[in-house]
Amino acid sequence: MTDLDIARSVSPLPIAEIAALRGIPADVLEPYGRFKAKLPHSLLPAPGQPLGKLILVSAISPTPAGEGKTTVTIGLTDALNRIGKKAGAALREPSLGPVFGIKGGATGGGYAQVIPMEDINLHFTGDITAVERAHNLLAALIDNRLHFPEPGPVIDPRTVLWKRVMDLSDRSLRRVTIGLGGPGNGVPRETGFDIAVASEVMAILCLTQSIPELKERLGRILIGFGPGGKTPVYASDLQAAGAMAALLKDALQPNLVQTLERNPAILHGGPFANIAQGTNSILATRMALGMNDYVVTEAGFGFDLGGEKFIDIKCREAGFFPHAVVLVATTRALKYHGGVKLPELKTENLDALRAGFVNLARHVANVRQFGIAPFVAINRFSGDTEAELTLLQSLCGELDTPAFVCEVWARGGAGAEHLAEAVAQAADASDAQPRFLYEREWSIEKKIETLATQYYGAGEVDYSPAARTALKRIKDLGLEHLLVCMAKTQKSISDNPRLLGAPSGYTFTVNDIEIAAGAGFVVPIAGEMLRMPGLPVHPAAEGMDLDAEGRITGLF
Repeated sequence: MTDLDIARSVSPLPIAEIAALRGIPADVLEPYGRFKAKLPHSLLPAPGQPLGKLILVSAISPTPAGEGKTTVTIGLTDALNRIGKKAGAALREPSLGPVFGIKGGATGGGYAQVIPMEDINLHFTGDITAVERAHNLLAALIDNRLHFPEPGPVIDPRTVLWKRVMDLSDRSLRRVTIGLGGPGNGVPRETGFDIAVASEVMAILCLTQSIPELKERLGRILIGFGPGGKTPVYASDLQAAGAMAALLKDALQPNLVQTLERNPAILHGGPFANIAQGTNSILATRMALGMNDYVVTEAGFGFDLGGEKFIDIKCREAGFFPHAVVLVATTRALKYHGGVKLPELKTENLDALRAGFVNLARHVANVRQFGIAPFVAINRFSGDTEAELTLLQSLCGELDTPAFVCEVWARGGAGAEHLAEAVAQAADASDAQPRFLYEREWSIEKKIETLATQYYGAGEVDYSPAARTALKRIKDLGLEHLLVCMAKTQKSISDNPRLLGAPSGYTFTVNDIEIAAGAGFVVPIAGEMLRMPGLPVHPAAEGMDLDAEGRITGLF
């Protein structure tokens, strides 16, 4: 059966019954149909209230199709409940870009999914649409101010930093010219589109902990500069924050759904990890920690991206820290890092697996830089051989890293009970003392170089002229205190997607640095990174349909 067939084979509980499992009264829910609901901020834990144990699931550097990190996150949540623990999941919302592109949805797979799968993967409760609208409202206000420069502030159109966004992958919109057709159509200028989940508004939504903070962060968004390019202009100068916040009112509330095994899962926010911070909202994670003894959450792509940002950005802002970390690995990804081409990954190749293991070893070492000893979840695929699985466990043993073969796709929570037992024991024993890779007061340049050399394995950092100009601008604006949210390829630990395994001693290239003052970080653009993806030769959209009975087909 397909993932969609499996999801439809389970009869979900009404969402009020899922809420009742964690003591949430039905009258505080804001239902979106029978199986989804918004959760009000009144459910956030009170100051001083004991919180559950936080378990972070990340991964090695993935193949293009991904290694099943969300699937393992959901399966581990179900497994913890199966062994008698009160556990919940905290996940991101899917973006339509990957859903219709190459990677598919983000609701897990097989017998480890969150449901209703079709709703979650498509419009869900409208949060990403609200982010898109709030972002584009600011873009419209900027162009309106260019058209009507009085009463000010005056913005130099050549310095406008704020693009538009949409929640689809469309390479043709990366660079566009607007305002054509005469004076009545605005000021002509070149701009572009990013995908909505790369929006600074999405980043702000996921880092905000209250409505006043939301408005304050929105107002800090740097949109451009005045004449001469010296005086910064912020969203607050256009009185934009209030209207933007109004559009985000409902989107600021986390969403409650359920796993196939009818355990609670909170989904909220959806920033990518290669071009944004790659984790769900602080609000969702904190709310989950207040109503569960264990919360399993995930961070996008490999630990070099989402994992690092989860800790250095999200945990630093939120004041919590993981009690345990699980790295998802697959034999196919390790063979890929060992030099095997994508079409040949289903063929047993122990030498390639051994060669590619350096990638997992580097991620294990990086987790340990935060003072955490990780577990490895070997996400089993149907083509894996016993010899490959045995070798992988043996190699992990040489690193003193416990590794468990997980079969959550085929068996649901029952396929990860052994992992759940070990992770729960480690989480219970952890005091979760925060440790970060860099200090907030360091210069932006020192923060970038620390990440590049001590974490990504580079020998040096090369800054383009544009990046050097950005470093000076950041210093002149007094923004050196901002954190760093690296935008780089997910295919390699380095900035070069062709450098597989565990590259070292290379030159890490920073081509530009964007300022996301509202989110509280800068975004160095490393290598050839793009913030608006394109579709593949055969996008997943080609296989989707709506039958005569109104049922969606082709989602995965």
